[in-house]
Parts: sequence; C-alpha cells; structure tokens
Amino acid sequence: MASGEVPGQRIRADQRFASIAGLVRSQGDAFDSVGAIDDGEWHLTYSQLAAAMERTARALIAAGVGPGDRVGLWAPNSAAWVVAAVGVHACGAVLVPVNTRFKGPEAAYVLRRSGCTALFVSGEFLGVDYLSMLQEADPELAGQLAKVVLAGSGRPGAEGPDPAPPGALGWESFLRRGSEVTGAGYADRLAAVGPDDPADVIFTSGTTGHPKGVVLTHGQSLRAYEAFNVGFGLRYGDRYLITNPFFHCFGYKAGWMLCLLVGATALPHAVFDAEAVLNRVERDRITVVAGPPTMFTSILEVPDRSRHDLSSLRYAFTAASSIPVALVRRMQAELAVEVGTGYGLTESTAVASVTRPGDDAETVASTVGSAVPGVELRIVDGDHVELPAGEPGEVAIRGFNVTPGYWDDPEATATVIDGDGWLYTGDIGILNDLGHLRITDRKKDLFIVGGFNVSPAEVEGLLLADERLAQVAVIGIPDERLGEVAAAFVVPRNGMQVGVADIVASARARMANYKVPRHVEILDALPVNASGKVLKAELSRRAAGRTQA
Repeated sequence: MASGEVPGQRIRADQRFASIAGLVRSQGDAFDSVGAIDDGEWHLTYSQLAAAMERTARALIAAGVGPGDRVGLWAPNSAAWVVAAVGVHACGAVLVPVNTRFKGPEAAYVLRRSGCTALFVSGEFLGVDYLSMLQEADPELAGQLAKVVLAGSGRPGAEGPDPAPPGALGWESFLRRGSEVTGAGYADRLAAVGPDDPADVIFTSGTTGHPKGVVLTHGQSLRAYEAFNVGFGLRYGDRYLITNPFFHCFGYKAGWMLCLLVGATALPHAVFDAEAVLNRVERDRITVVAGPPTMFTSILEVPDRSRHDLSSLRYAFTAASSIPVALVRRMQAELAVEVGTGYGLTESTAVASVTRPGDDAETVASTVGSAVPGVELRIVDGDHVELPAGEPGEVAIRGFNVTPGYWDDPEATATVIDGDGWLYTGDIGILNDLGHLRITDRKKDLFIVGGFNVSPAEVEGLLLADERLAQVAVIGIPDERLGEVAAAFVVPRNGMQVGVADIVASARARMANYKVPRHVEILDALPVNASGKVLKAELSRRAAGRTQA
C-alpha cells in the first residue's frame, strides 16, 4: 500500500476484478498483512490467503482438474473452506457447494447432477462422516470422485499426520502434488478465468421434487456484492462473524467474499449457538453479524444477555422473504445496533433489494429496502403485466444479477426467466411510491424453515423411499421459532403397519433435519379433487385445527 494512502481507498464502487480468484490475488497485494480469515484454528492474512490459493490451484491442476470442471465442497464453515473454494476458482474450475445438513442421497444427487469429478470434504464433523454417507448412498459415484479430506477442526492438517480414509487424500498429501505445476502454468490458468465464466453452481430447492443448480458467474457475483454493499456498508477493518453457511450465498458471497472486497476480516462460525455467538462477539470484538430472523430471535432470547459485552457491535443484518417487523424493532432497541434488511434469491445472486443507511426505522422494520444499483424490480399480475405502486403481485427482477440459467436445464430456466430477462420469483410483494419493497407472501408451494428453502415435492419423494408408505403429501405450517416447518400426511400401503415415530425416524435417516416433518398424520386416504390432485388447502386447514387443539 502506498505511503500515506488511507486503508480502503482502493475499494471503489466502479472497481472490477476479472474473477473471484483475481480479487484474492489483487487484495493479497493491496492489503498484505491485514487479517483476511480467522477461524480460531487458522489465521490467514490477505497475502497468505493468496499464497494458499495458489498452492491449492496448482494441486488441482496436477490432479487433472481442467477449466470448467465441477468440484464439490462439502464441509462446515472454516478457513479451509475458503482456501479450497478460491483454489477451485483459480484453476478455472466451477465450485459446487454442498449443504452440510444433507444426508448421503441428497449430496449424491447434487454431485452427480452437476457432474463433479472431485470433492473437498471435511473429516468427521459433529459425529457425521460425510464420506461414509456418500459411499453408502452411491458407491459408484463415491469411487469415481477424486476426494480430498479437510481436517475436522477447520485447519488442513491440524489434527495430525494427514488423516484420510482409504480412497481419499489428506490435505497435505494433496498439496504436495502441486509441485508438478510451475508458477507460470498456474498464472496462465488464473489469467484465463474471465467475468463471464461460471464461478459456481449453487443448488436450491424448487417445486419439481429435486434441487436445481443455479449457475452464477464471477463477474456478476463480484458486481452484485459491490452493489449490495451500498446498503450493507461493510468497511475496511470490520470483523464480520459469519454464521450463515458457506454453501449458501448469504454466508459465501455476502459473507467472506464481501470481506475480501473491502478489506474486512471474516470470522467463520461453524455451528450456530446463541450463547456461543455472544461469547465470540465479546471475545473477538465482532463489529458485524448477519443471519436469518431465527438467529436473531434466538440471540434475543438468551437469558442474562446483558452480561455479555456487545459494545463492539455496530451493525446487524437479517434477510428472508418475510421478516417480522417486531423482530427488527427488538434488534434495534435491545442490541443497540444499526439494522439492515434485504431480499434476493439464489437465482438473482441472492441480491435484489437492500435497505440503506439513511432509511428510517419504519422503512427498515417494514420493508426489505429498494433495488440495488443496476437492478430493476417490478410487481406483476398473473399475466406478467406491471402493476401500479401499492398493489400486491408477483415480484419480478431484472439485471446483471440474474442467473444465466439452471445447470443443464434450459426448460426449467425458461419457466422462471422470460425473453426480456425478467426473473419471476414466485414471491408476492408490494412496491411503494419510493421504491421500497415489502414481501407479503409466496406464490409457490416452497416454504422456509429457519432460513432454509424446502420443497414439498422433494420431501415427499424422500419419504416415499420408505416402502411402507403408499402416498405422502407435505405442506408448510406456521411455527413460532422457525417460521414454518414441514407437516406430512401419509397413507400406508395396504397391510402395512407404521407409526408416527417410525415415519419420523425414517425421515431423519434420509434428509436434512430442517426438512424432517414436525407434524405427521396417518390417513386412510388423501383428500383429492375430481382430477386426482391432492387438496393441500384442505390439509392446511386440517393441520391448523390439530396444532391449535
């Protein structure tokens, strides 16, 4: 950094990097010894992160990973996750993050559907062995993938001499292979990655029964979060505790990537626990926290919260399709911080609108802000005709932030993005005269459990893997803590005896915990109309009556 230059001056609204890896290399020079990633086990300055990225990329090249190849990453938040991700970017490959809550069949679907040829995976985490689950679910796929194991503590190699099961490489053994690739070979590969190249394929639940892979490019990702930061306001020197999972844009792009854009320090947090978060805010002098509404509800309900010194906190951000106004007001009053909110979906790089620092408390509490620079929002009716301000309708988004499409699925892409580039979200909202957006409902069946999208069709398919069940219908029902939870109505096969506890246990073995139905009812038959379509509205009324009783 030049003498007399104020830290952060290099970060300009019009600054562009060719790729995420190009960002890391550039900021390694610009910020040098400034802390980039600190997970308690592994501390990396900006220059050290750039060096770790090069070692990882060279090892991937030596392993035969080519431009455009897909590489999975199935691990909890850590410095190692970031190093693996930027290494994938730097060699020109495409990152495929995998949800850490997935069971084997769910992860296998994502890895096989995206055509991954390699996988970074954590060692045992919270008693879960990801590789064993994958092997059990899809032995053929598990055998075909080149697998690199990250240490469970977060820092590669931190748990001793390169732990890895048969058929996989430990981190240090993997990195040693990079010596076969010259620095010039690495530089050529990095230079070839451009802004229009895919950076990642991020799978998100839809309404078709399986997650769909959303393609996001390097250029749109970087530009989207430069625009987002106009409202978010992350600064050079901030210490940002990232509890949102890195497999989602909220923890990845609005998390550690945003830190790299401005010269802040990212502090990954692997497992959310409200007391632990408060302890870290106090111990690590955290200045920024972000998360879904459920996270802040849990924090606000911690007994004796006042015994923690939270004076370092200056900003808290929450996002979801629907944010309780009362929660925003509690955050403002009880945490004594500036609060921001925003809205987006993976198909829009998880960015569409955001509140601004000058917005009044009522705007922050009752809306998700206004469109970020370069993005258009409008409200349309069922024929996609724009509605006037104040009228509810479907939210549509257009701009550089909209995905080029779903991975290898042009038909699904055409159902949500029209020929003029408008993305139809399925969310119902209202725009006021000032351009502030309020989300009021969802058009699609998809519901949200604690910040995670859940597809009823996907849960139904996983439940039907239990051979004792003939029919299943799943809906979302209100829940005080999580916002919504799954409710399942099941019809056993003829002659089969099955209890609610059996169904729940079977579900826990097949799907992530947030998808597991909290309400299960066994029926003789599902209610259907004349054409045989299940009447889910009737099931919703039935569930409401039972849960209120």
